[in-house]
Amino acid sequence: MSATSLSLAGTPAANPLGYFSWTFGQAARDPYYIMVIIYIFYPYFSNTVVGDPVRGQALIGYITAAAGFVLALTAPFLGAIADKDGRRKPWILGTVALMTMGAMCLWFVEPDNQGLSLALTLAVLFTIKVCFTVSEVFHNAMLPSIAPVNRVGLISGVAFSLGNTGGLLLMLFVLLAFSMPGTQPWAFLPDAPLFGIDQAAHEHNRIVGPIAGIWMLLLTLPLILFTPDGKASPSPMWQVAKEGMQDVIQTIKHVRHYANIAKYLLARMFFIDGMVGVLTFGGVYASGTFGWDTTTLLIFGLCTSASAMFGAYVGGRLDDKVGSMRALQIAIGTSSLVLLTLVSVQPDTILYFIHVGTEPVWDFPYFATGAELFYFCTNQVFAMFFVTGLSASRTLMARISPPEMATQFFGLFALSATVTAFLAPLMVATATDIFESQRIGFASLALLMIIGAVLLLQVKEEQATVANTN
Repeated sequence: MSATSLSLAGTPAANPLGYFSWTFGQAARDPYYIMVIIYIFYPYFSNTVVGDPVRGQALIGYITAAAGFVLALTAPFLGAIADKDGRRKPWILGTVALMTMGAMCLWFVEPDNQGLSLALTLAVLFTIKVCFTVSEVFHNAMLPSIAPVNRVGLISGVAFSLGNTGGLLLMLFVLLAFSMPGTQPWAFLPDAPLFGIDQAAHEHNRIVGPIAGIWMLLLTLPLILFTPDGKASPSPMWQVAKEGMQDVIQTIKHVRHYANIAKYLLARMFFIDGMVGVLTFGGVYASGTFGWDTTTLLIFGLCTSASAMFGAYVGGRLDDKVGSMRALQIAIGTSSLVLLTLVSVQPDTILYFIHVGTEPVWDFPYFATGAELFYFCTNQVFAMFFVTGLSASRTLMARISPPEMATQFFGLFALSATVTAFLAPLMVATATDIFESQRIGFASLALLMIIGAVLLLQVKEEQATVANTN
């Protein structure tokens, strides 16, 4: 068997139908994150359902933090148990089914205490967040065993591109079918929102939940049907669980041998948490600062997704030219500077002290002021370097892990983004509450990226060997 037909785990790789079907798992999840969490539903929930952008941002932060705390306690053991069992698709299908039902429930989240209560809404969002991350863990853990060694970067990049493409297409549909009709006299728009959607009842905001849920379920099917999974263990489940927990303990015992990888995973916990936090709270911050409506946020999201697609390509080229470590350092440093630039923007000010006024600077009805345009353009830069960081961090993990243990370490790599997932939202929520300021709460994320960048200086770009267990 040729080296190119082997996976990173040293086992036979899947055929093209199998590994390209795997990319649809990310294409299924990402539009939910893009539409619900970043650009449409969370800002609607914060500004309209809660009715107070500061309190809304804090509630979102606390719910996300609570989900991250639960995942930190359970995800490593769930991953190890599933590794021992050999199957990952049942976990993916189960979590996607729960997320689909939860996303459908978001339609009933109405203003003025109508529909789902605030407490029940928070419970639904909490459940979806936990299931989303668990699904992501098991989906990512499949990559080393299905991707040919010489195509890992391509397959991973295609997954990122499909995820952003799906988000872009769905946001474009919501924009043209539900959000813009009746608001602009443009010939290409319907006279009224399609399917009787009532904008006054915020149905154009609430519909994104069901759309994302149905999309998630349908696009997960290629993975379930065509991507090969591991063989089920013949051992009873209690034995599988016991062995999985023992594996976690063994990995901890040999942490000194894998010190370089451990340092990298520790650094990644911080810088990825900070970067994801900027992506998560960027729309909420802009909505509260500028009063952007759903249409404006949709256009913002469309352009940001396109920038992320471009960033995935540029990031891959940068990685090949300067190396994964240098590309990752550039991405983190630039993202930190961009965040500090984003929070410098207020309705009449950019860069903290440059007054630009609130008068429109052009006739286009969206992003009309100088401050809005500046925030919009600056966020496009962040989107490009955010995806560069995601791509380079995954490639660096492949370069420093022992090939014989690729599956185990890529599982830890996936988990490293969840065990401290509560830090960023908790920091934003706490800082927002204490200072009663969205700006300070949002800016606090820079601290996580700076800590991660400093820790990354201790990591060497060299491949580890398997520890001697004798």
